[in-house]
This record gives sequence, C-alpha cells and structure tokens, in this order.
Amino acid sequence: MEPSSLSRGSKRLQAGTISRIHLENFMCHSILDIDLGDFVNFITGQNGSGKSAILMALCVAFGCRARGTHRANTLKDFIKTGCSYALVQVEMKNQGEDAFKHELYGDVIIVERKVTDSDSGGITLRNNQGRKIGTKKEDLRELVEYFNIDVENPCTIMTQDKSREFLHSGNDKDKFKFYFKATLLQQVDDLLNGIDKQLQDANGLISHLEDSLRPAKKELDELQEKIKNMEVMEEMSQQVQLLRKKLAWSWVYDADRKLDAQHKLIDKLKGRIPSCQANIDQNHHKMEELNDRLATKKNEISNMMERTSEVRRMKVDLQQSLSMAVKEQLELTGEQERINRQIANMVKQVRSLERHIQEMNEQYDKNTQAEESEMVERLMELQVEVEEANVNIQRSKEEEENMRQRIALVENEIQQIYYQIEDVEKSNRDIASRIREIQMHRRNKVTAFGGVRVTNLLQAIERNQHKFSIPPIGPIGAHVELEHGDLWAIAIETAVGGLLNAFIVTDHKDSRILRACAREANYNHLQIIVHDFRRQRINIPRRMLPHTNHPTALSVLHSDNSTVLNVLIDTGNAERQVLVKDYAVGKTVAFDQRIPNLKEVYTMDGYKMFYRESAQTIFPPKRNMRAGRLSGSFDDQIKYLEREASETKLKAQQGRGQKRAMEEEVIDLQNTLSNVKRRRINLERQCMSKEFELRDVKKLLSSEANAADDSNLDETRQEISKLQDEIQEKMYLLEKVQSRVNEAGTKAKDLKMSLESLCDSAKAEIDALAEAENELMMIERDLQEVERVKKHYEGIMQTKVLADLKNAETEYRELENSCQENRRKASIIIPEDEIEALGCFKESNPENLSAQLTRLTERLKRETQRFPESIDDLRMLYEKKERKISRKLHTYKASQEKMEACEKALNLRRSKFNRNAAHLKRQLTWQFNGHLKKKGISGQINVSFEDQTLSVEVKMPHDASSSSVHDTSGLSGGERSFSTLCFALALHEMTEAPFRAMDEFDVFMDAVSRKISLDAIVDFALAQGSQWIFITPHDISMVKNDERIKKQQMAAPRG
Repeated sequence: MEPSSLSRGSKRLQAGTISRIHLENFMCHSILDIDLGDFVNFITGQNGSGKSAILMALCVAFGCRARGTHRANTLKDFIKTGCSYALVQVEMKNQGEDAFKHELYGDVIIVERKVTDSDSGGITLRNNQGRKIGTKKEDLRELVEYFNIDVENPCTIMTQDKSREFLHSGNDKDKFKFYFKATLLQQVDDLLNGIDKQLQDANGLISHLEDSLRPAKKELDELQEKIKNMEVMEEMSQQVQLLRKKLAWSWVYDADRKLDAQHKLIDKLKGRIPSCQANIDQNHHKMEELNDRLATKKNEISNMMERTSEVRRMKVDLQQSLSMAVKEQLELTGEQERINRQIANMVKQVRSLERHIQEMNEQYDKNTQAEESEMVERLMELQVEVEEANVNIQRSKEEEENMRQRIALVENEIQQIYYQIEDVEKSNRDIASRIREIQMHRRNKVTAFGGVRVTNLLQAIERNQHKFSIPPIGPIGAHVELEHGDLWAIAIETAVGGLLNAFIVTDHKDSRILRACAREANYNHLQIIVHDFRRQRINIPRRMLPHTNHPTALSVLHSDNSTVLNVLIDTGNAERQVLVKDYAVGKTVAFDQRIPNLKEVYTMDGYKMFYRESAQTIFPPKRNMRAGRLSGSFDDQIKYLEREASETKLKAQQGRGQKRAMEEEVIDLQNTLSNVKRRRINLERQCMSKEFELRDVKKLLSSEANAADDSNLDETRQEISKLQDEIQEKMYLLEKVQSRVNEAGTKAKDLKMSLESLCDSAKAEIDALAEAENELMMIERDLQEVERVKKHYEGIMQTKVLADLKNAETEYRELENSCQENRRKASIIIPEDEIEALGCFKESNPENLSAQLTRLTERLKRETQRFPESIDDLRMLYEKKERKISRKLHTYKASQEKMEACEKALNLRRSKFNRNAAHLKRQLTWQFNGHLKKKGISGQINVSFEDQTLSVEVKMPHDASSSSVHDTSGLSGGERSFSTLCFALALHEMTEAPFRAMDEFDVFMDAVSRKISLDAIVDFALAQGSQWIFITPHDISMVKNDERIKKQQMAAPRG
C-alpha cells in the first residue's frame, strides 16, 4: 500500500476507466445508456431521476452484494417493477501498459450481469467484439483485484447513504471506521486477525490431533505388550512342538522297552512248556500202565467170580436162613420173658390182695357201725363237694388255657398277617422299582445292561473314540435279541446273563483304554472281553453240538454282529447250553441221557443242571432274577407288573383289615380271660377250704377204724382166685414157648455150623477175590488220580502256558506293529537322528511327557483364546500403526514448524502494518491541512488505533483566541461539510483506483462552501488524473469549464 504520487500531471490512464454504462429494467430505468469521460464527470438531475442507480449499477456489476448497497436485500429487488429481468453492462477501457489480458480482451472489457426472477444473476465478461470470455466469479475477482476496484470502499464509490452518514456523523468511532475502511487498513487488519485466528485454530487443531493420538499410542503400547505375550506364546508353541516330537519318539522307545519285556516273558513261557509237557507225558505213561493193570485185574476177578459164584449163592442162602432162625429165636425169647413178667406181676397182685383182706379184717374189728356211717356220709359229702370244686376249677383252668391259646393263636395270626403285609409292601416296592427300570429300559435299551453307569461309559467312549483302534462293542445285551419272544427269557438270563453287561474290544491296548474310560465313568468291575473283530463268524460242525432236539442258548439268540455271536460261543459256550421246559425233562436230559457235547441244562423257570465227575448238580433259580432285559415287549411287562401291583395293594388292604379285626378280637379275649381268671381264683379258694375240712374228717375216720365189709372181702377173694387161674394159664404157655425156643436155638446152631463149614471150605477163594477187588479199587483210584493230575497239567498247558504264550505272542505282534507304526509316524514328525541330537530322553516316561504336553497345550490354548491374533499380523499392525503415528507426528511437527514460521511472518507483518498505519496517520494529517489551507483553515487529525477513534481539530482564521476546535459539531454546517470534504479528499489522495464516484457529496453546504468545495474537488480530480464521477442534485454551473470536465443532465422523472 504505497501513497499516491501528487506529480502525476495530466497523464491519462488508459486501463480500468469506465467508458459506458448500459442499464435495462434496472431500478427506475427501462433503458439507460450513459457515456463517461476519462477525467471528471458531473451528473446532475432532479430527485427521482435515477442518478443513484448509476452507482448501484457499478456496485452490482463489479460483484457487490445486494445488502452491501444498503438499497436491497437481494439482487432481484433491483429489477424494475413489472419486469422479469434487469441487465447491467459496464464497458472498461483496456489500453496501455496496465491493460488486463489485452491479448484476450482487446482494448475494451465489457462486464455484464443479468438478474432474473429465478436467478440471482450471472456474470459475463466479454471482449471488445462482444464475445464471451469469462462467466465465473473468479474471473471477475481476478479483474477487480488487478485494477484495485473495491466498490465497497467509500473512497472508490461513496453512495448517497454513505455520504449522508459520513457528513452528518460527528462520532469519532464512525470516522475511524470510515478512515480504517477507506485506507484498506481494516481489510489488512481483518486479514491479519483472520490469519491469527486461523493460526490459533491450526495450533488448537494440532494440539487436538496430538491429544487424539494418545489412545493410538496407548493402543500401540497395548499392542506391544500383546506382542511380548505372543512371543512368550511362540516360545510355548516351540516347547509344545518339541514335546510332541519327544513324545512321538518316547512312545517308540517305550514300545521298544515293552517289546523287550514281552520277549523275555515269551521266552519264560516257552521255558515252562517242556516241564509241563514232561509232567503230562509222565502221567500219560502212568495212565497206560494203570489201564493195563486194570484190564488184567478185571479179567482175573471175572474168572474168580465165575468160580466162587455158586459158593457165594449157597453162602447167601445159609446166611438168610441163619438170619431168620436167629430172628425167630430172639422173638421167642422175648415172648418168654414177657410171659415171665406177666406171671410175676400177677403173683404180686395176689399177695397185695391177701394183705388188703387181712388189713380190712383188723380195721373192722376196731370201729363201730354208727360212727363209721356218720363219718362216711360226711366224708362222702366233702369228697363230692371237693370233686365238684376240682371239676369247676379244672374247667376254669381249661377255659383259661383255651383263652390263652386262642389269644396266642390270634396274636400269632396277627404277626403272620403283619409279616404278610410287610412282604406284600416290599413286593409292591420291588414291582414299582421294576416298572421304573423297565420304563427306563424302554426309553433306552442300553440302561438294562448296567443302568446309568453304562450310559456314562458310552459317553466317555465317545469322547475318547479317537484313541481306540476299533470302537468297542457293548454292552453285549444291547446287540442280541430273543427269537421266540419271552419264552426262554429266564433260561437265557440264567445261562448267559453274566455276559450281557460285558464289552468287547479287539486288543489289549483298547482294553486298557476302555478300562480308563470305565474309571472315568465310575463303572467299577466292568467285564471286558478281548476278541479279534476281524475274525469271521464261527461255523460249528454238527458233531460238536449236543445231540438233542431241545434248543440251545445260541439257537434262540439273534444278533447282526458276528463278533457278539463268536464271544457267546467262545466265552459263554452258548452252543452247548440246552434249554428245556420243566424240571423233570431237565433231569432226564442232564443226568439220564448222557448227551455228548452237553455242558449245562437250563429250565424255563431258571433251574441249572450239569453232570461233572460222576456228580449230579442242580442249582435252583436265582432270587431277584430280572428276566425282562431281553424282552421284546416292555409294554406287556409294564401292564403285567401294574396288574400285579394292583393285586398286591388289594392284598395289603385286606391284610390290614384282617389285622384290625383280629386286634379287636384279642382285646375281647383278653377281657374274657380276666373274668375267667377271677372266677377260677374264687373257686380255688372255696376248694381249698373244703379240702381242709375233708382232711380233718379223714383224720377222724382213720382214728376210728371200722371192720371191713363182707361184700368187699368177697370181691377181693374172687379177684385173687381169678388171678391164680390166669397164672396157671401163663405157666402152661411158658412151657410151650420154652420148647419152641429150644428148637429155634438148635436150628440156628446147625445153620451156623453149616455156614462155618462152607466158609472154611471157600475161604481161600473168597479171600483171594476180596483181595483182588481191593486191588482193583486201588488201581481205579490211582488211575483217577493220575488222570486228574494229567488233566490238571493239560489244563495248565492250555489255559495257563499256551494261552498265556498265545496272548503274549499276540501282544508282542501288536506291540511290534504298534512300535513300527509309532516309529513311522515319529519319523514323519522328525527323523531319529535329529531327535537324538536334542538330548537324551530315551528313559523318559511317555505318560509324564504326555501329561506335561497336555498341561502346556492347555495353557497355550488358554493364552491363544486370550490372544487369537497372529503375531506376524500383530507385528505388521504394530509397524503400520507406528509408521502411521510417526508420520502423523512428523506431519504435526512440520505443521507446527510452519505455524511458528507463519506466526513469525504474521508478527512481522503486524509490525509493518503498525508502521504503515502510523505513516498513513501522518500523511492523512498533512493532506488534510493542505486542503484546509485553501480556505485559510488549519487543523489536525488524531487517530487512536487502541481506542478505535478519529478526531478532527480545526482552527478557524477568525478565531482570535487561537484555540483549536476539537468537535466539528461546534462548526457551522458549511464549515463542517467543507472540513469533512477535505478529510475525504485527503483519504482519496492516499488510495488508488481507476475510477471514483461520489453521490450528493455537497449536501448541507452553503453557496460559498459549495463553490470552494467544488473547485477543490475539481482541481484535486484534475490533478490526480484518475476518472471521477460526481452525482449531485444541485446546480453545477459554478463549476469551471474545461475540456476534461464532462457535465450531463438526467431527464426529469415522469409524473
């Protein structure tokens, strides 16, 4: 911003001046064309003639906003009433060295702006030929900036409103604003303040951006921590890989150790074969020798028995005859002794009766007849009473005893009923439990063969299925069905029920895994059967089956799995177990028919029968036998059990009713017993008193003896005579018996002598035969013992030595195959030479390594779940974020440096701005005084940038006091207008523009002041050399005439 030179002279600027203005439908003009001179142009006219429209057209043409004109809110308001558009064309000269893009526009630039009802107005720049050059606001902005045309600057275009505001205002702040805007200091200050605010905003933004990087930095730190954890996980992963390699070869070395141990076991078992075979051969030779001796001895005994058979028959006959004779002799001797006893008894009776007669005679002599009669009568009365009392007492006792027995019987019946109720309730509970079990079996058949434990075991097998070489089969009961419904259910349960809960595996390794699964499922004592799954179904020849029409256990069982059937044959011998309908048929089949290949017989109701070593064995049905496990219809069983439960409940109710009735009966009987007992006690008391009286009478009677009655004596004598006759008869009978005894003794003696003579004659042969029979029994016993020992050693050979050897060889082959497979798999994982280079761990326990690997794998799994990302991705992400943050920090730092440079430049420009403002303030005072001197006035302008005020000091020439007037409101209107005009000219002199326009600049001036002002303005305009446009409603005839001054009169407005 350079101050304008005062020595331009009359040199004409050829670029930027207005040559012509064309208006259409603009404000009050329908069409207006006005040509302007290059220097001073005066346009005058009456009010309302449209003078101010010329300046509005210039403002609109050069991009001023509608509100900036203070005449309209929008550009549409400038359209003449009743018209649809308004057009403004301004022609500018473009000549000389300052021409704007002369090669493009030529000597004239036409600025055109058209405003319509629907459009805010488009700008068009044309060349001197009218061709469109530019249509953008940027093109217009470039033009006005090139010519320094600022239509909003009052020193470029001072509209009517700005003239009134400037000339009327006595406010220092308004003057400062006018000065600040006219000198473009406000534009520069706004620009510097805007830059300062932008710098502050930029610094704040950079600070905000730096603060926004804190979460990213925190995230970067967390990412770095996560990478460290991932590196630890990488180490753990490497350890896991190393442990896996070691574990792979550890299984190989462990299998090698097991192979060595198994090889030693096989050698040990093979070493037992010769000794066991030697024992078998030795006992076999003994059996052959004993069989030879047995055959020889049997032939010898047969010959001896032929020779002694007649002697034996005669001996037997004599022994029978002798036995009968001895028996007859003994019977007769007994009869003789019995008769002797009878005779002795009869003699004792005779003697007793004779003594009784003698005693009766003696007593009769001592007693009188009267006393005897009286005492006898009393005695008889007392005896009758005592007898009656005893009878009543005995009857009472019998009744009491009957009551007690009845009570005991009823109580016993109550106890029996109580036991029956207990049994029925227990049976009912068992039935309910059985129904629940069958319902559970109906939902899941597997539960019939182990309950909940087997389901837990199957779940454990499923979890560890990958560990088995072949999945186990079981329970066996879940894989078999009965052919004939439930007919043989109890028999089959008794025969093979122990196998139905078992599981089948293909080798011992799977057996160990299954045992571990059983421990996991808390299934103790699980029966595990090892059987080769690859084995075809066993085809049993007819000659090896029992020769009977009855079915076998194998024939009534069906299974789609050949391995299950093979196990039933190998382990359960189901093909040799015969099933029969009842007990009698079972005994006939088991013991009488001696059927070959028969092992056991089972009845439909559960009896088990077999014949072993000449012993017949029968086992009764097992208690709590649960035969419904192989049932085909669980619903029928449940219905049957429910009916049985209903019956047991009814029995229990009936038993309780009987028990209550009997308890009531016991109470009644006990009451009756109490009454009977009380009556008996009273009778015993009465009887006791009678007995005491009877005893006294008897004593009295004994003291007064009476003579015996003749009738009694006669009867006694007759009885004695009768006994003597019987004694005579017995004596005769005794003599006959004695003679028969003598004959029987003689016969027995003869027979005994005959037998002794026969025995003496055949003693040698009989003794030899007995000795031979004893020797035969000894040989048979020795043969049985040797055969038992041989079978024992053969059993050891088959079940112990060979079976163990076979199992050991099978296990050795399995271990060998497993070792080869493990070695192959381990070699795929890592070669043996590389694993040996890692260190000595051949003695390591694979279980320990596996447990260590499991713990480390679990830990790695947990860490992997915590950090599922890849460490490479995390590192790339970390580097990416770090580069991004570093790039941003570098950008922010560079921006900060640029901001600092901008702040320095801004401070420098601010200082230059302050210096230029001070220089302009001094220049304004000089120019202001220069214009005031033309009227003989002096003054000064004081500008305060801090307070944003501008004050004018004017000293009038007629003021004798020589004091300054600080407030222009103290001047007259003309003086104030003149001083204000001088102030405006001073501002114009400090600014540059290709043209300037002032509207109604001479208002409120008197004639003298207007004459001086007009002369000053014209001289100033002519001296400056730029284009001026003055618009005034007053008379301009006082303006001097000059060829550089062009005066134009606007037409009067139409009424």
